[in-house]
Amino acid sequence: QVQLVESGGGLVQAGGSLRLSCAASGRTFSSHVMGWFRQAPGKEREFVSAISWSGSSTYYADDVEGRFTISRDDAKNTVYLQMNNLKPEDTAVYYCARRSGFRRSTKSKTISEYDSWGQGTQVTVSS
Repeated sequence: QVQLVESGGGLVQAGGSLRLSCAASGRTFSSHVMGWFRQAPGKEREFVSAISWSGSSTYYADDVEGRFTISRDDAKNTVYLQMNNLKPEDTAVYYCARRSGFRRSTKSKTISEYDSWGQGTQVTVSS
């Protein structure tokens, strides 16, 4: 298992930006796809973005494509989610997760494909 801790959430006005970080400790995550998910009140947790184990490939949900950017720094054991042009509908708790298995497909957007989760960080976008 790997321990994941998210940070960087907060309150921002529509059109603003936030950068989320997810720091990993314990077993390495360098050979794993890493993902971001979010869960709004009363809704199911949904996929946001994923990045390949090498960092060369990324994958986004349609509603964040072009606004969010995922990246990773394996030297720092950290994955990031840069969120620009935020909208009120982006309001949610954001979770990072490690995809199970080594060097799997980046197009992993199902919750069951991920075996380690952080505690989440709240993002609130006001209109």
